[in-house]
Amino acid sequence: MVKACRPRSLMEALEIRDGGEDSILLAGGTDLMVQHRRGSGVLPDLPEKTMFIGHLSELQEVSVEGEGISIGAACTLARLLGEPNLPDYIKVPLAQMASPAVRNVATIGGNICNSSPAGDTLPMLYALEARLLIQSRRASHSMAVEDFITAPGQNRLQPNEILTQVQIPAAVFDNYYYRKIGARKANAVSKLSFFALSRREGQQIQELRIALGAVAPTVIRSREGESLLAGLNPEEIIPVLPEVWACYQSLIRPIDDVRSSREYRRRVALALLENYLRSLGEGFL
Repeated sequence: MVKACRPRSLMEALEIRDGGEDSILLAGGTDLMVQHRRGSGVLPDLPEKTMFIGHLSELQEVSVEGEGISIGAACTLARLLGEPNLPDYIKVPLAQMASPAVRNVATIGGNICNSSPAGDTLPMLYALEARLLIQSRRASHSMAVEDFITAPGQNRLQPNEILTQVQIPAAVFDNYYYRKIGARKANAVSKLSFFALSRREGQQIQELRIALGAVAPTVIRSREGESLLAGLNPEEIIPVLPEVWACYQSLIRPIDDVRSSREYRRRVALALLENYLRSLGEGFL
């Protein structure tokens, strides 16, 4: 039998987590309940204790200030889509996740802690260099999202900790691009996804960030490839494409699964990269 607890505050939740009894956290449950359904073959039975945290007000705050954006880990996707001060480049991937009914309960913290390479928020968070505030009863610490997720379904959250906040550093971008490849535009798990941000001064690219999901054990970014493009004018991009291509080709290591084949993912990921960079080079983005 599974015991369920519903703490009245974040501190009470942290005290329960500190008690040493194995427990699993449930915010929206849209990933967790699918994984633990009978016959799923994904995860074993639920631990003896399940802790509901989606209702905690401390995990539902959103702040947009000069130093950056702070998002409570239990904020639902629908709530974030309705936040007027969040930039569009955060909202675009959220709008293509699942269905409206799922977005009403699914949380950004749950998508991170599920730690799937196909997680729809992750390429955006990697590109934005998001950091995660992680708390225990006695301490808190911050960690880059790319350091937090270690492998498919695995992360560095300890049994006595809770992910409480997603922190996005202040930055200015004048262009973004997002493509999700799936069986449908929404209400489908990604075969792969592509997210890019850029900032220019005049025609010159001052900064470029590119992240791809579901093409390796974790989301990939090539800072080497990005640095090759920084400082270039559009007409200078096409000549360096082979060099940039090579940076990403070595990182793309997809798998075969029920949604797609390894070869399809590899070819489409590289095609998306090339098309995006050619569009930059030709002045279309």
